[in-house]
Amino acid sequence: MSTSNVGADNPHWVDGNALAGPLGEIMETDLTVAELTCAGCRMTRPLAAMRVFDRAPGLVARCPNCEDVVMRLVRAADRAMVDLRGSLVVSIPVPIT
Repeated sequence: MSTSNVGADNPHWVDGNALAGPLGEIMETDLTVAELTCAGCRMTRPLAAMRVFDRAPGLVARCPNCEDVVMRLVRAADRAMVDLRGSLVVSIPVPIT
């Protein structure tokens, strides 16, 4: 589930692609291309560009610019909890019909 961040300044995080599998199971789409606008610094980046901390009971995505938390994902046996309080906007591309 984790991706490598060889040469990164902080070896305790992986990139947002680590969320592809867990979110894909819930949403049935690839959300790593979704853009999140950080509530802290207002920077907009794809979810794949976020720094994900995966050494906890859940996954925590932080803004690579200001390091504020933009998303939390916790799985339980029968449900998943997604907290987006740190994101002002989540923009998900949809196919043009």
